[in-house]
Amino acid sequence: MKLKILWMYHDLMDLYGDKGNAEVLRVRSEKRGIECILDTCSIGDKKDIREYDLFFMGGGADREQGLIIEDLLSRKDNIIDAMNEKTAFLLICGGYQLFGQYYKDQDGHIVNGLGIFDYYTEASDRDHRCIGNIALEATVDGETFRAVGFENHGGQTKNVASPLGKVLHGHGNTYNSGYEGFLNDLVIATYMHGPLLPKNPRIADSLIRRALRKRHGDVALEPLDDTLEDKARMVMLKRLKADK
Repeated sequence: MKLKILWMYHDLMDLYGDKGNAEVLRVRSEKRGIECILDTCSIGDKKDIREYDLFFMGGGADREQGLIIEDLLSRKDNIIDAMNEKTAFLLICGGYQLFGQYYKDQDGHIVNGLGIFDYYTEASDRDHRCIGNIALEATVDGETFRAVGFENHGGQTKNVASPLGKVLHGHGNTYNSGYEGFLNDLVIATYMHGPLLPKNPRIADSLIRRALRKRHGDVALEPLDDTLEDKARMVMLKRLKADK
C-alpha cells in the first residue's frame, strides 16, 4: 500500500514546526508498512495535485502569504479537481486562511483567497490577537477526543460553517470565539501550530485514513503505541484545566 503526500510551499509556509506534521504522517504510515512518498512543491514547480492522496499546506506570516498567493491562485482549478477526486487536505493557519474568500490585513489591504470555502479572515487589532496554548474537543470521522496545540494569529476567521472543534481553553477562529478550525469530509483546517500532529495522533491517523480512502477505500489502521504522545497531550490538558 502506498500513500502520496504533497507538501506545498515547504520552503516558505513552515511556521512553528510544520515540518513535524509531515514527519509524523510519514513515520506513522511506515510503522504500519505503508510506503509513504513525501513530495514538496514551491513557487513555479509543476505538480499535478490530483496525483496525490494528501495535500498539506502549513502556516506563514503575511509576507510569506503574499509571496505564494499568485502561484496558489494559479493552481485553483487543479486543487478543485483534486478535491473532486477525493484528495485529503491538511491546512494550517495561513494555509487555512487562503482557502477562504479573502484575507484583510491591518492596513485594509485585501488578499484574495482561493474562494473554495465561504469563510473569510480579517486582521484584529493588537489587543485581540489570538495567542497561547489551546485545547479543544473535536469530533473527526465519528470519533470525539481532546486535542491541544498553540495558536498565534491576528487574523479572525469568520463565517465558518463547520468548525473542527469546541474550544476548551484559548480563542479559536476569532478572539474568544468558542470554536476552532474548519472540518469537512476531505479537509482538516486549523490554527493549531506546535506542530499539530505529534501530540494529536488521532488527527494524524484520521488524515492517513482519509488519504488512503482515495485509492483503497476504507482502511483499518493497525494501532500504534501512543503512550508518549498521550502523556504529552495530557500534560498540556491538565495545565490548561481542560482534562475533564
